[in-house]
Amino acid sequence: MTQSTRERADLDFLAGKRMRRTRQTGWSRAMVQETDLTSRDLILPLFILEGENQREKIATMPGVERLSIDLAIEVAKEARDLGIPALALFPCTQNDRRTEDGRESYNPDNLMCQALRAIKKAVPDIGLIADVALDPYTSHGHDGLMDGEIILNDESVAVLIKQALNQAAAGADIIAPSDMMDGRIGALREALDAEGYENVILLSYAAKFASAFYGPFRDAVGSGARLKGDKKTYQLEPFNREEALREVEQDLLEAADWVMVKPGMAYLDIVREVKDRFEVPVFAYQVSGEYAQIEFAAAAGALDRDGAMMESLIAFKRAGCSGILTYFALDAAKKIRG
Repeated sequence: MTQSTRERADLDFLAGKRMRRTRQTGWSRAMVQETDLTSRDLILPLFILEGENQREKIATMPGVERLSIDLAIEVAKEARDLGIPALALFPCTQNDRRTEDGRESYNPDNLMCQALRAIKKAVPDIGLIADVALDPYTSHGHDGLMDGEIILNDESVAVLIKQALNQAAAGADIIAPSDMMDGRIGALREALDAEGYENVILLSYAAKFASAFYGPFRDAVGSGARLKGDKKTYQLEPFNREEALREVEQDLLEAADWVMVKPGMAYLDIVREVKDRFEVPVFAYQVSGEYAQIEFAAAAGALDRDGAMMESLIAFKRAGCSGILTYFALDAAKKIRG
């Protein structure tokens, strides 16, 4: 059979094939389903608040609250029972402890370290991810130290190391630098290993873009109103794909165990390319603005909230994510199980 004959035969076969056959029943669709979403794919971010039995609603994030440590422990237990493997903690630092140099970030008894110790003691079988960046601790709202309007790279890394070591000592299983300073992954790995924390995982926010979708998060940690200028000198331009891949490669060369793309939904092309090119665990953050737009649209009657929630999470898995940080984690896990 010649090539042209084979091609005609293939076309004849395709012309007679009914693609809808396998979609006719639930069981047949299940047999050929290509992507699975389970509770173990989800990571729940939690905002930690000072005090006891305290909760504060976040106006720009419907359904999300800042929680005092005792209430965060109860949420941690619920997440564990639903099969969610890890929590990502973010502190809402008291106003009087925010300074130009962000020194509260390496106070061994700061809010983050208190939360890590308490949750690890109460719920030892859930992973704890500690954010490493200075924006929750600085009076200017930036992720690094400043000299006038300049973000200081190496001086910031030195402070991030102290912050990360305190978090590891307090019980963090995963250190997650979200600051985007150059060289911080290698410096953090060296410092953690030197202090006996060889088994602490480094999850790098390797491709973190200067995005419009972060607004509600900045409200949640109290840095938004303080932010002077923007973060474009250290976060990635949304236009740049190859630069993002170079950032990921650099962090892997510096010994990042896992890498993160942030935001997630608007950058699924980057997730897919990182997965294909580097074949490493890739995580994505369904950030506050991406979460909020679904919630507000659903509240306005524009879409089905649960349907949009699940479809968005499936998209992360289909793109190649090993895990998804999402404020929908509890609700999605319940839906998966139910």
